[in-house]
Amino acid sequence: MGDMLGDRGTPRARLRELLAAGEPVVAPGAYDALSARLVEQAGFDAAYMTGFGSTASLIGRPDIGLLSAAEMVGNAARIVSAVEVPVIADADTGYGNAINVLRTVRAYEQAGVAAIHIEDQVMPKKCGHMSGKAVISREEMAGKVRAAVAARSDPDFLIIVRTDAAAVHGLDDAIDRAKAYADAGADALFVEAPADEAGIERVAGKLHGTAPLVFNWAEGGRTPPLPLKRIAELGFSLVLFPIGTLLAATAGIRVLLGTLRADGTPAAALPGLPSFEEFTDLIGLPEVRELEQRFATEPPS
Repeated sequence: MGDMLGDRGTPRARLRELLAAGEPVVAPGAYDALSARLVEQAGFDAAYMTGFGSTASLIGRPDIGLLSAAEMVGNAARIVSAVEVPVIADADTGYGNAINVLRTVRAYEQAGVAAIHIEDQVMPKKCGHMSGKAVISREEMAGKVRAAVAARSDPDFLIIVRTDAAAVHGLDDAIDRAKAYADAGADALFVEAPADEAGIERVAGKLHGTAPLVFNWAEGGRTPPLPLKRIAELGFSLVLFPIGTLLAATAGIRVLLGTLRADGTPAAALPGLPSFEEFTDLIGLPEVRELEQRFATEPPS
């Protein structure tokens, strides 16, 4: 159920400590509360609320800026309530101009996430690994970054700033933008979708020491899938694996439905699935029963 009565600042402080520890923080994607629980139970130190996965799971559509801020914040709040690890959340463009960003940051902070990332795409945005992107001016985005930093009330709440300029104006412009966003107060920098290893190395070299760097290991995306060891050698502090859980769930559901369609029952597919009891355990039924005993029993007189 997550630590609903705990200090929401604790996961934020823990994420900052992890990012400063020297080894990359690996954050698998979570598109809902269940997938976030599975990330936590697998032993990862952080979960990443993917905008791509959130859009697919909530409305069954591609990540082209269709979800509102309220829908994304609501999903983030449900994910945070389900786990105790820090949650890093996609906040798209901040859902408007600098004034909108003020409200967006406050809403995500109230939802309990440890960090968000905002990007310099125009609205409506597209997934960072799709074609046809456009970006706002460097100056406008720097203003949005300053607004984001000013809006937070918890100094441990991380503002990660992403630039999608590499696909639009080239990698040098993206690097220059990242430096400008760091000057505006970004806590971490995220250059989206470099297309080859040389580009990744250039990002790492040019931005080394500016701020912690984010690597988006987008499954099937435009960035080459480097080994984690190489990513660590290059100095990246946070590695996102955004949609693998979504793709795996899709594959599993397809197999089950194919079996049901072909056989009339899902019996042949069940041996590869968690049992009913195993599943209820992993979603916290023992914890619920313990709470029932704790609060339903009359206290001793």
